[in-house]
Amino acid sequence: MNQSRIQQNVMRRVRTIHTLRPLVSTTAFFSFLFLGALWGIGREVWVARVFENMPSLSDAAALSRFALSAFLHTDFLVQALSVLAVAAFVWLVSDGLRTLRSVPRFV
Repeated sequence: MNQSRIQQNVMRRVRTIHTLRPLVSTTAFFSFLFLGALWGIGREVWVARVFENMPSLSDAAALSRFALSAFLHTDFLVQALSVLAVAAFVWLVSDGLRTLRSVPRFV
């Protein structure tokens, strides 16, 4: 009886670790950071109005001027959250590309 109780405790801990491992990874951290930064920006900025004032996506020069002007004329918190969101997004994309390159391909 004692052996089975020890075995149950060990297996419960193994299942817990196996379940929590994906949530503690670096990718999960940057995903939560990205989503949290987007959520924070959404709480501070009226995003629908930004899209209404935004120029056409086909005009890259006007779009870049608009993005720079919007970034420079907003609160520091939104600027910091924007930088965090961009950095987390870049890390996630680079990690995804690194993962895709390491996957063996069978042709």
